[in-house]
Amino acid sequence: MSSSTVLVTGGTGFIGSYVAKEFVDHGHDVVAYDLSTDTEILGKLGVADDVAVRRGDVTDPTDVVRAVRETGTTHVVHLAALLTNAAEDNPRAAMKVNVEGTNNVFEAARTLSDQVERVAWASSAAIYAPPENYDDWVTEDDLVYPDTLYGASKGYNEHQARVYREEFGVSDVALRPTVAYGPYRETGGSAFLANIVEKPALGEPFSVEYGDQAIDWQHVADVAQAFRRAALAPEADLSQRVYNVRGELATIREAAETMRELMPDADLTVSDEGELPWTQRLDMTAAQEDLGYDPEYDLEAGFRQYANVLREEAGLEPLE
Repeated sequence: MSSSTVLVTGGTGFIGSYVAKEFVDHGHDVVAYDLSTDTEILGKLGVADDVAVRRGDVTDPTDVVRAVRETGTTHVVHLAALLTNAAEDNPRAAMKVNVEGTNNVFEAARTLSDQVERVAWASSAAIYAPPENYDDWVTEDDLVYPDTLYGASKGYNEHQARVYREEFGVSDVALRPTVAYGPYRETGGSAFLANIVEKPALGEPFSVEYGDQAIDWQHVADVAQAFRRAALAPEADLSQRVYNVRGELATIREAAETMRELMPDADLTVSDEGELPWTQRLDMTAAQEDLGYDPEYDLEAGFRQYANVLREEAGLEPLE
């Protein structure tokens, strides 16, 4: 496959940096387009010198078009967004970034249609209703009824994407990932998931609730793989335009047991208190068939890699 120029909005953030690395590793030119020009994560991933960083704001339509045109972008991976907690704290800002920002990306692709071949963009599993609304694995055609502002913004974006595709010929693919884990994750509402790995890895105790509830454990490198495949998949291979992607489904208790197997002296306490609000049992058959998506990390491999990065940074011996 010939080299493409990929502009990643939110490209210096957690997922964005891994997406940038994924494209660099596969021989493509990458531009990280972000309000933050902090290349710390890109540096830790070893690709800071291989990624062009361009400061920009997705809420500025002129700037988005200029960035796409001047960099010769052929593919956009649009990740920039205010996530769940930030959206709840700043509803108007969330609408501006999540909805208007996405519109600006689609408009740039429409305006520069001779140049831009595909927009792959982040919808979210937050678009689904709470888990009690489903009896089995959840497909892309099942009930969409988000109960957060963040999820609602992603729902609107799926509608505007369809209009831009059908009315203006913009080629897009949306992914609905769950919560990504892995080294250099920024803190958020699901930080307790990261701490199941991070605390024991550094020899610290940790107590967690929700023991009997199933979570999708998706390593950030696998999320990045999914976005690369979504951006580059031939049109003829796409049976739909919205795809669930996930990693390995396991309960909180099973995840804790996996850490104990890796670190027998891990001080992890698990209770069954509380209830998680997220729908995690995503059927990703379509992504596997159409995009060739194949997660590299199961729970054990993902946790070991995550823990060893943390231990190396802390000057500790790696796990066997």
